[in-house]
Amino acid sequence: MQNSIRIGVVGVGGMGGGHARNLVAGKISRATLGAVCDVNPAHFGNFPGVPSFTDFEQMLDSGAIDAVVIATPHYFHTTQGILALERGIPTLTEKPISVSKADAEKMIVAWEKHKPVFAAMFDHRTIPVNKKLRQLLHDGTLGELRRVTWIVTDWFRSEAYYQSGGWRATWGGEGGGILVNQCPHNLDIFQWVFGMPKSVTALCKIGKYHDIEVEDEFHALFDFDNNATASLIATTGEAPGTNRLELATENGCILVENERLVWHRTDEPVTQFSRTTTERMSAPPSEQVIIETPGGGGRHNEVLANFVDAILDGAPLIAPAPEGLRSVELANAILYSSFERRTVDLPLDSAVYQKFLEERIAGSRFQFGK
Repeated sequence: MQNSIRIGVVGVGGMGGGHARNLVAGKISRATLGAVCDVNPAHFGNFPGVPSFTDFEQMLDSGAIDAVVIATPHYFHTTQGILALERGIPTLTEKPISVSKADAEKMIVAWEKHKPVFAAMFDHRTIPVNKKLRQLLHDGTLGELRRVTWIVTDWFRSEAYYQSGGWRATWGGEGGGILVNQCPHNLDIFQWVFGMPKSVTALCKIGKYHDIEVEDEFHALFDFDNNATASLIATTGEAPGTNRLELATENGCILVENERLVWHRTDEPVTQFSRTTTERMSAPPSEQVIIETPGGGGRHNEVLANFVDAILDGAPLIAPAPEGLRSVELANAILYSSFERRTVDLPLDSAVYQKFLEERIAGSRFQFGK
């Protein structure tokens, strides 16, 4: 019986390099760094003695690895993911799993042939306050959701960041801006906690704060089947920024900020009070409840360790990659709604968005191979 796995990492110049170093340092139980792959051989010097490849398929077929972590630029997640999944190799991909819903669907089709372990690096699911909020909403403690307001402006990025790679913040190299780079985490938590809305109306600002051809700010309004509404605002142009999530539910209002959950709990459900009270016209009585959660969470290493446990023990995944299609769909719908200047119903027609994206790519300042 196998008791450890050798993990290959593709793309070791950025996040992938961090994953590879953690494997070398023994921070992931029952896993070792089996090989690295990158188009830039200069990165191999950080991993002496580890088999290295500039060709991804050669690494997959080398016999040096049992599983793979994909940490390359976004468009490669699809092509490299499919190559690994079609070989039945357990695969963990960085976010987003793909740039477009159509590409994400292709990956899922490839996975369904052999169904190896297939995970996504949605490490924000390990943050205790996110887990607690999901539990309280899903077990009915908070009552039915009525409204969500989430302001995420702590994703500041400088002009130097965007100029650090020719592919960054371009339609051809990255497929979008904040929606496909920083906010896949927020979009994943959004759908993980609140579920998928039925429609989105959005405004995206292209290059508002930076010299880029994609969005660095967006405002999105969502409508749910139960008549709940949600708004999500995010940008990479404000400092110091904030991350403030507010919910209105049948049992009061909840504020999540600075990894602390504060619940202003009403004495009885709001709708019930409103309909049955004949003597008072003000709000129902409430009390403040502070729900403490331990900070941090295991983040990237917890997701990677869980990936290993799923392979060796059949443990349930923290973030199954097929669920990553939902955050991709939300990002696509927000962009499409803004460009079309209309409300977009979900599920999104993946072929329609793919055509829209390809038109943007055709005029992008970044062209592969040029």
